[in-house]
Amino acid sequence: MIDTKKIEEVVQSISKALPPGLVQMQEDAEKNIRSALTATFTKLDLVTREEFEVQAQVLLRTREKLEALERRVAELENPPK
Repeated sequence: MIDTKKIEEVVQSISKALPPGLVQMQEDAEKNIRSALTATFTKLDLVTREEFEVQAQVLLRTREKLEALERRVAELENPPK
């Protein structure tokens, strides 16, 4: 999910950088910039940091379980003599 707060921050930064003569067009520019950023970010199929961290933890737990299972299989295949 895209963080709309970040998009708004970028839009505001770009709007503030516009020359004073374009202030009248600022609202239209903000709408166009917001629309372009949202479309671009949607195409990139980005995830939030929170979603990334959750998936990283899931992957870590899965790796730990896999390693434990690999050790167990190795013990079963090669019993002590």
